[in-house]
Amino acid sequence: MTLQELVRRTEQQLLAAGVSFGHGTANARDEAAWLVLHALGLPLDTDLDQASNQPLTQAQQAQAATLLEARITTRQPLAYLTREAWLQGVPFYVDERAIVPRSLIAECLADGSIDPWLSDRTRHVLDLCTGNGSLAVLAAMAWPDVMVDAADLSADALAVARVNVDRHGLAERIRLIESDGLAACPGPYDLILCNPPYVNAASMAALPAEFRAEPALALAGGDDGMDFVRHLLAGAPARMSDDAVLVLEIGHERAHFEAAFPALEPLWLDTSAGGDQVLLLTREALLAGAPGATA
Repeated sequence: MTLQELVRRTEQQLLAAGVSFGHGTANARDEAAWLVLHALGLPLDTDLDQASNQPLTQAQQAQAATLLEARITTRQPLAYLTREAWLQGVPFYVDERAIVPRSLIAECLADGSIDPWLSDRTRHVLDLCTGNGSLAVLAAMAWPDVMVDAADLSADALAVARVNVDRHGLAERIRLIESDGLAACPGPYDLILCNPPYVNAASMAALPAEFRAEPALALAGGDDGMDFVRHLLAGAPARMSDDAVLVLEIGHERAHFEAAFPALEPLWLDTSAGGDQVLLLTREALLAGAPGATA
């Protein structure tokens, strides 16, 4: 059996098992390639079309089969089994203590769509609900002159974030803060990034097993998904500099967001998932339209 044939067979087995995707891959073919290449210790950017047709050994096939069995039987995201996830081409350590990194805000950091809202005075960034620290790391990479606070309620998640901050040599520029929302975040911040828990209760109840394997704290947003967001938008202006902006991911909850904040007029940022999942709000807009917002 060749590498291509093993990936094809693994793809078929994943489909037959009915596993769910969405933690770094969107389909069985990509998941199969990731699984097989990791199991065989090959680079994840290996070109399968150009790969050698030399038959794989029985030991290599067994390595892939063992990882595939774990993926199917445990229904854990593959990232938890491999202990690695990739975001915008950057590798991150991850385990069950933190959500698998997949925030669309990472695309906005990479494509520069936030940059027009920043200035030469942008120096202090907050990544709220940092999880494994991936957005904090990407922000520090994108803007070498900024300092980043990476905050999370979960001490377990922050332990994972510490691994990634150290792995990428950013300990001098990223400060980890254990905080319930903004409570322990001093500010003022010139930019706040936040991928909060925003999944509404009905959607939480219907999540596939792979998503239920993640910390519910990082996903569940209450009946309409907006519980955390309400507190954030009310408290954010007091932690923001005059020209600061907030970039917020809300996934598929735009209808609930607009129902909860009818007076807000956000700028919606384009992402690979569409133009209604990540939004940008100025401090001025928050003060004008967010219930309870104070300076």
